[in-house]
Amino acid sequence: MHLLAATPGGIDDGSEAVDLGQDPADIVILTAADTEIACLAAAQERRLAADPDAPTLRCANLLHLGHNYSVDLYLEETLSKAKLVIGRLLGGRGYWSYGVDEVTALCRKKGIALAWLPGDDQPDAELHGLSTLPGDTVHRLWQYFVQGGIDNAEHLLAYAATLLNRDAEWREPAPLLRAGLYWPGRNLPDLADLPRTEGRPVAAIVFYRALFQAANTAVIDTLIDALDAAGVDALPVYAASLKDPVAADTVRGLLADGGAGIVLNGTGFALSVPGAARVETPFDGQDCPVLQVVFSGGNRDAWAEGTRGLSARDIAMNVALPEVDGRILSRAVSFKGAARRDPLTQADIVTYEPVPDRCRFVAQLAANWLTLRGTPVAERRVAVVFANYPNRDARLGNGVGLDTPAGTIALIEAMKQAGYAIEGGFDDGDALIAHLKAGPTNATNQGREERESLSLADYQLFFGDLPQSVRDAVTERWGAPEEDPFFRPGEVDCGRFALPVFRLGKLTIGLQPARGYNIDPQATYHSPDLVPPHGYLAFYAWLRWSFRAQAVLHMGKHGNLEWLPGKAVALSETCYPEAVFGPLPHIYPFIVNDPGEGTQAKRRAQAVIVDHLTPPLTRAESYGPLKDLELLVDEYFEAAGTDPRRIKVLKRDILDLTHRIGLATDCGIDTGDDEEQALAKLDNYLCELKEMQIRDGLHIFGRAPDGDRLTDLLVALARVPRGKGEGGDASLIRALARDFGFDPAFDPLDCVMGDTWTGPRPDVLAALDSAPWRSLGDTVERLESLARLLVLGRKEVPGPASAAVLAWLNGPLRTIVTDSGEAELTGALTALDGRFLAPGPSGAPTRGRPDVLPTGRNFYSVDTRTVPTPAAWTLGWKSAQLLVETYAQEH
Repeated sequence: MHLLAATPGGIDDGSEAVDLGQDPADIVILTAADTEIACLAAAQERRLAADPDAPTLRCANLLHLGHNYSVDLYLEETLSKAKLVIGRLLGGRGYWSYGVDEVTALCRKKGIALAWLPGDDQPDAELHGLSTLPGDTVHRLWQYFVQGGIDNAEHLLAYAATLLNRDAEWREPAPLLRAGLYWPGRNLPDLADLPRTEGRPVAAIVFYRALFQAANTAVIDTLIDALDAAGVDALPVYAASLKDPVAADTVRGLLADGGAGIVLNGTGFALSVPGAARVETPFDGQDCPVLQVVFSGGNRDAWAEGTRGLSARDIAMNVALPEVDGRILSRAVSFKGAARRDPLTQADIVTYEPVPDRCRFVAQLAANWLTLRGTPVAERRVAVVFANYPNRDARLGNGVGLDTPAGTIALIEAMKQAGYAIEGGFDDGDALIAHLKAGPTNATNQGREERESLSLADYQLFFGDLPQSVRDAVTERWGAPEEDPFFRPGEVDCGRFALPVFRLGKLTIGLQPARGYNIDPQATYHSPDLVPPHGYLAFYAWLRWSFRAQAVLHMGKHGNLEWLPGKAVALSETCYPEAVFGPLPHIYPFIVNDPGEGTQAKRRAQAVIVDHLTPPLTRAESYGPLKDLELLVDEYFEAAGTDPRRIKVLKRDILDLTHRIGLATDCGIDTGDDEEQALAKLDNYLCELKEMQIRDGLHIFGRAPDGDRLTDLLVALARVPRGKGEGGDASLIRALARDFGFDPAFDPLDCVMGDTWTGPRPDVLAALDSAPWRSLGDTVERLESLARLLVLGRKEVPGPASAAVLAWLNGPLRTIVTDSGEAELTGALTALDGRFLAPGPSGAPTRGRPDVLPTGRNFYSVDTRTVPTPAAWTLGWKSAQLLVETYAQEH
């Protein structure tokens, strides 16, 4: 057994045994909250100053006691000699079951007073029953923690001394404000006490009250200074919890009275529940963007040196769940680190150590959103960027499932009506593409019209401002700027980059550059290590520095910015998406059925997604094994960089399924390919396959389908059952089969199409097609034909089962589909106004997910209905099996 010393500021996953190295003491307090440990250490210092004979105290962080041997060692060395043990658990006994059981058994055996307390303000009957102290005593101890603050901590220790028959003066737990204002060096400030500069916008910083109570506010102070340097006044507000009604009302009032135009939120989790109706938040009244600011529970060195960015715990608490509330992920601005070893409690006092350059980035991002929000519409400068995958002129403006040119024209018209200063325009999408093609493109710049350029001098200023490691890598891979194919020498100056971009007044439309030259564009589009060339950097340098874009809108899935090298999440200044794009407001129309890839843009390029409908001809979507494969690949993207154990399982499952269904040959996977090579080939193949599937019908952003396309989409949406598959949630095709009295064993959604049909042949179905009716496939085809006619109102409904589905289809479903077009334009304009865009779930609506409609929302990827995934279940099963085997061996 290898025994490690506890790592200050880190979170142990329980895979290694840890020795806390604490001597015995009279009182031992167990908690997972670093802020409570810091507060208790300060309170103990006060107690000993007033009474040198006060009981000794040890504080232990439960996060360091995840390994069973760590627990055993701590009990033997420290806790067994205590007179009073207080344990505080968020999540109940199940959070630390081995520890709870062993501590309880030891205390009962040795007669040590024991109090188990909930880690929040909700009672826990099971924990209460495990305590050995009287109920009123346990309740009083709990309330000291619930109310919090150093004064309550001091009286907690005084009261605890009396439980050991010591003389001490104590008072009952004193309530503290559930929420309030904070300012460095000010005690209980009000709005009038906060420094203000006339004409400046205001950014609220919302953080947990526990940081304020423990004086652990260095990161808040750094954010205040960074906002000030960016020309923004700060409004720091602490709250016990945004789920606490009193705290939420206080926050809501302070934000309104303080005039907050943006919120920097440092609290974790979400108020809403995935899959349920959205819950109102204290920020809604401001109708402003909410930037999620991560106070990481991890170690800064591990973040700096690794590519994952954040631990799985951090991602769940501070990234994935906050997305459910519609927050925009910014950066991790602090990490936990040990400020000192407290000699009185022999605990490491852990604080959030700010990362100044991350605070500056977040402050500038907030300032840029505030500038966008505060600029009159007619003066706003907006850039629209088209993807180009693969890098051929035939694929200009390519967006998966999206008629990008036509959708852009619809957006331009909506922007003109809203007052944007846009000059000129195009009659149709073909004219827009022809104009774009007349200039430089990724195919060539030879003989093309040069509309906009970036001088070498301006580029060198931009390039010189990038981190040294970025400059070195770009130069090593691509040489000097003058060697770039899009560089044009000058006759009287040093030359310039010819850029694939043109202006329409204060709107510019550009073509996203390729990630490199003389490379396989399909194999490198998602490459995790290919750095962009000088021409790529010059394009974004022009958008940021020359055009001075206030917002960039990448039109359609998907560009390549979010796939540039760097961390998976919580980017640093040396990550290429940040080096290229900077702290710009980012708006991204994206197909609603691909959360895995859309999430990359949200987490790596601070994107606000404006989701859009899938193409109208949705029957081309995959079913069966190919659908299973797509779901596995989506899960792989979501888990990449965050859960290495699940990644291993997913790799195996994906490649096994690929070989089993015969897709390996189609993908060009060779027997000598390793897992990474095989997955890269599969990923490229699926991208192409999805394109082929939808070429016959593309969605136009801002326009709901109508006519035959609306009918086809409604039938496709009702084809698969929703929810429990009963009543209006049933499959329309299955409901028709039921109304016709077909054998219940016949499933029109899952049958062998070539098998012979031996069931009845109702006249209404027989009359739909003069072709022979021989097979199960013929039956399914007739059922689907009838479904279409029923939606059009041209046939009588055959029975109650299909009537229930059609009532849902012609009511709520038709409404949310037809509302989606206008909602998409409204969503884009809302984001461009610097206002809050409501969140929504994501997924394929034709796979039983009508809840993703209407579109036009900022989708999130968490879906509790798919939890646990098969890969996660497999890992859980293996963990449980190992636990049982270990228990059997030990007992």
